[in-house]
Amino acid sequence: QVQPVESGGGLMQAGGSLRLSCEASGRTFSNYAMGWFRQAPGKEREFVAGISRSGDTTDYADSVKGRFTISRDNAKNTIYLQMNSLKPEDTAIYYCAANRRPYVSRREAEYDYWGQGTQVIVSS
Repeated sequence: QVQPVESGGGLMQAGGSLRLSCEASGRTFSNYAMGWFRQAPGKEREFVAGISRSGDTTDYADSVKGRFTISRDNAKNTIYLQMNSLKPEDTAIYYCAANRRPYVSRREAEYDYWGQGTQVIVSS
């Protein structure tokens, strides 16, 4: 079992950058594929990016491809989301989640453990 905790959110102007971190407690962090999701006001939560257990496979939503980069450091039980060229439409609560399955998934239902979220606000 792991418990993800997100950090790094904040207020940024459009065009700027932010890096989110997610540290997950537990000794089996490397057994989990990880993902970032986000929920904008009035919208459903959506997949943003995912990374495999070893970090060698990543997946991105089309809306963030080329701007966001997901990475992980298993020695630190942490994943990151580097967000560049931020847009106002990136404004959302960003959630980190852990998936016990041996593949990267875009489906919320396949993630077993979730963090509380961190707010990102991008002003125009």
